[in-house]
Amino acid sequence: MSKVRVCFLGTPDFAVTSLKALLADEHFEVVGVVTQPDRPAGRKLQLTPSPVKMVAQAHGLKVLAPESLKSNQLILDEIASWGAEVGVVVAFGQILTQSFLDSFRFGCVNVHGSILPRWRGAAPIQRAIEAGDAESGVALQKMVKKLDAGDIIGIRRVKIRPDMNAMELHDELAVLGADLLRVELMDYVRGNLAPVPQDESQVTIAKKIEKQESQIDWNASAKAIDGKIRGFVYGPGTYTLLQGKKLKLHKAAAAGSASAYASADASALPATAAPGTITAIHDDHISVACGEGVLKLYEVQPESRNRMKVEDFLKGNSLKVGDKLGV
Repeated sequence: MSKVRVCFLGTPDFAVTSLKALLADEHFEVVGVVTQPDRPAGRKLQLTPSPVKMVAQAHGLKVLAPESLKSNQLILDEIASWGAEVGVVVAFGQILTQSFLDSFRFGCVNVHGSILPRWRGAAPIQRAIEAGDAESGVALQKMVKKLDAGDIIGIRRVKIRPDMNAMELHDELAVLGADLLRVELMDYVRGNLAPVPQDESQVTIAKKIEKQESQIDWNASAKAIDGKIRGFVYGPGTYTLLQGKKLKLHKAAAAGSASAYASADASALPATAAPGTITAIHDDHISVACGEGVLKLYEVQPESRNRMKVEDFLKGNSLKVGDKLGV
């Protein structure tokens, strides 16, 4: 069988893993790449190409980076001239029209970072961690205009460890997504695999994370706050207030969870302390009362400072039991 001609659409590092897999696979030929335009990045806000664009250029591929594919006939004509048989979409970041999806012989397929139909939408990896899901995965779907609602071509699953954060899950799913393209995509193109419709009754939505969600609400349970901290590591991060200043939270664990270090919490305050109250201070962590349970903080980042372990943070901050976070 001749090589399958692929138009690849993707932008961030998550997509790079899939692009590299297709480039290394003798069964596929990537005839062109579409990605997001260069964006300002770094302290100097210099225009920087997307990770996908950098890889594509390094391999001498044709690259287009339009602000939008909608009604951009010159760009659409250029893509059509590539003669691709299938569009492979991985975290591209733009909504595609039905006419574009239908412009390829085998349509467009999408690598999505969840076990569809769970967590359709913008932030599936973060929301899975935040929600305390026991497992996650990646799905290869036949794209339709409705968001992440296409028939499923293949799925890979992975257990979410109690201490796993969203970046770690991201990296594992990126590898699994690339494997779906090597195996299931080829089976689909050859006609050996029929996509399966999603169960609409099981749909959940991974809505876009808003900035205000980054601030910790200590009235929530310790387990929920731990999930948010681990989930939002991939962006946009989490913080609380300490003496009126932002304190970013990087690593924590609910007391008594499998991810918490084993150490007696000789709390000087009762378990019914007001949420946000520091109940104990240890050499390597601070215990904070939550709406339910106690959260242990291990790594933080004060304003205008680097990330640090709590034991180092305590050397320059005279915290005491009874102090409040979040005010």
